[in-house]
Amino acid sequence: MDFETKLDRLAEVAVKVGLGLRAGQEVVMTAPIEALPLARRITRHAYKAGASLVTAFYGDDQSTLARFELGAPESFDTAPAWLFEGMAKAYANGAARLAIAGEDPALLAAQDPEKVSRANRARSKAYQPALQHIVDFHINWSILSFASPAWAKMVFPDVPLDTATAKLWEAIFAASRIDEADPVAAWNAHNDRLHSRKTFLNERRYAALHFRGPGTDLTVGLADGHEWAGGSETARNGVICNPNIPTEEVFTTPHSHRVEGHVTSTKPLSYQGTLIEGIAVRFEAGRIVEAKARTGEMVLRKVLETDAGAARLGEVALVPNSSPISKSGILFYNTLFDENAASHIALGQAYNKCIQGFEGLSEEALVTAGANRSLIHIDWMIGSGEVDVDGLSAAGTAEALMRGGEWVI
Repeated sequence: MDFETKLDRLAEVAVKVGLGLRAGQEVVMTAPIEALPLARRITRHAYKAGASLVTAFYGDDQSTLARFELGAPESFDTAPAWLFEGMAKAYANGAARLAIAGEDPALLAAQDPEKVSRANRARSKAYQPALQHIVDFHINWSILSFASPAWAKMVFPDVPLDTATAKLWEAIFAASRIDEADPVAAWNAHNDRLHSRKTFLNERRYAALHFRGPGTDLTVGLADGHEWAGGSETARNGVICNPNIPTEEVFTTPHSHRVEGHVTSTKPLSYQGTLIEGIAVRFEAGRIVEAKARTGEMVLRKVLETDAGAARLGEVALVPNSSPISKSGILFYNTLFDENAASHIALGQAYNKCIQGFEGLSEEALVTAGANRSLIHIDWMIGSGEVDVDGLSAAGTAEALMRGGEWVI
């Protein structure tokens, strides 16, 4: 199968599996400018599926870098609120959301962490009206990736750029099940497997999860009335979608005040152009009270200062060490992929949909149940072949869930 055929298959999966696009829907798409070949194919497949309108917004790494190098100091508290308000209106009117990732993971590594922090905070605040439709699954949405040269060179630094880009594409196609004889059917079977995991966990009703491994002894209390999710989801508009292409996780909402212990990251975190490696934090009563990192520590500290909820957890997810992404042996420097190679936690905003009956609960009730509130949601990886996970009952009885990073249930 040649490259163009695989790229077209990825576009088809994005529309049919990722979005589950319904005839008559609008699509709002964002992408790096390098991803234009994929974005055009997605647009064609969307119209074939009956989209009423596809509107794309393109970002450019070099333009972003120019802002940090040349922008006035006071400008870093500015974000395009008008754009995000428009997106929020589109989602409120039923538009689907598709994001293509592929930016340079280290774009802002040499920039002033204070500028990066201020710009991220301003963007997060401005994006809230649109983000709420996404995190509460009011609409069908999905994210997938494009192998940009800058990203490829970071993943495969020891080979020529063309070779690195080709190798990254092959990894993306494999993880996205594009190499299967029938990718859509393969995704249906994969979703069935993930659904069986979340059904088991929902039946067990654990009160907490206990992670143990090198540098890690962490107990993550789960929110009252938590609900596990994973694989395809039915959005509140009735459309079945796969939010992440690829995905290997089952996940739920922790209780924002019931996390205790210490944990060490098992993979680097690429955040807004900065690489944060060797994260080591300690929690007390749900909040991070000590934080260190081998690289990017200043950016990590600025992230934790974003708001009151930034130092608390909004998600915990379980991923087997034998997942295809983990077995590839590739460090992607991209959260969409790396989080699906290892169990992980996320700082910041919780997914309301992981609280039973969330549609009928007030904001106060959701927070009381344990759902965290923040401007950020940042996943970072804590699982590996050396990490064990137990489910803890309300009485404190432990049941093995993972040993050496693999499911034992």
